[in-house]
Amino acid sequence: MGAAQGNGPGVRGGRAAALGNASVTLADVWAVGNNAAGLGVLTRPEAAVYADNRFLIPEFGNAALAAALPLGKQPAGSTATAAPHGVVGVELQRFGGKLYNEQRAGVGYGYRLGLFSVGARADVLQVRIEGLGSRRAVALSLGGQAEVIPQKLTFGAYLYNLNQARLAEYQAERVPTVLKAGLSYRATPKVLLLVETEKDVEQAADFKAGLEYQVVEALALRAGVATLTEQMTGGLGLRFGRARLDYAAAWHNALGLSQHISVSLRLEPKTEAAP
Repeated sequence: MGAAQGNGPGVRGGRAAALGNASVTLADVWAVGNNAAGLGVLTRPEAAVYADNRFLIPEFGNAALAAALPLGKQPAGSTATAAPHGVVGVELQRFGGKLYNEQRAGVGYGYRLGLFSVGARADVLQVRIEGLGSRRAVALSLGGQAEVIPQKLTFGAYLYNLNQARLAEYQAERVPTVLKAGLSYRATPKVLLLVETEKDVEQAADFKAGLEYQVVEALALRAGVATLTEQMTGGLGLRFGRARLDYAAAWHNALGLSQHISVSLRLEPKTEAAP
């Protein structure tokens, strides 16, 4: 369970959770964990909080705080669609309870150039077991996104823990090394389809798919499926001006219900007066 939470790529945000975690092509503040390349699309600072509870077991709770900051000031009245100097993102995350917990501090960077975005991230991970102490490791990750058909079809890929960091020498206990790749297709202005495969080098591949329907500007409905974890997911997203609330529920036939919620706020940066 630990590898599926703090030490692995995990779930980032209520939107991704509702889409079966088919998130490698998404571009929002939670791209800092889903695929750092997605940060490059952001043009405004954003901050967000996230919490989940797996199978209604308190010790399987997860909480995270994320923020994204475009570098360089936007000129007054700018309509630019990408930050010219890239975007920096940070994330703090904690999973578990008193007896066993995992903590993560990560920093990512995304840069967009034309139809392509690239990103990188570094994580400091800590696993603590009461009575046995704690272990730390540093994991490095790389990602990319490309608009195969502009504003229609996007490809994304993300390699987590490319340096194969170790938590302990005993039995060569490593942080999971995971490769994700997927596509998102904008079928209509209101319909987004996503498919993705995720492969841990030591586990079977996971196939994930999601559907998002934008009912109105303020409301989105979502559904998804993940084959390896045998979960069906669903949820909704609400917009209130610059704020967004995303909720997701996931159902496992044997283990039951999991719930996810995140709240994000887009900030207005300082602008430079046009010359």
